[in-house]
Amino acid sequence: MTDAQTQALTAAVIEEFRPMLQKDGGDIALVAIDGDKVRVQLTGACLHCGMAGQTLGGIRRRLMSVLGRPVMVVPAAEAARG
Repeated sequence: MTDAQTQALTAAVIEEFRPMLQKDGGDIALVAIDGDKVRVQLTGACLHCGMAGQTLGGIRRRLMSVLGRPVMVVPAAEAARG
């Protein structure tokens, strides 16, 4: 799979989840893909939501299914730390 295909599929998965997050007053955007690390920006209600980890886990599982390989989905701020 090319980098462009990975980018397109990852963006499509993020778009699948956006309406659900927006319905609850939040949002998510793809920031970057660094190898197996997918960095996303959470905003609005998602930024401090106690369920954000569950949401990222759901996105991770969907991405692994679509991409056929393990990935990590992390908020952009956390990705910068490590």
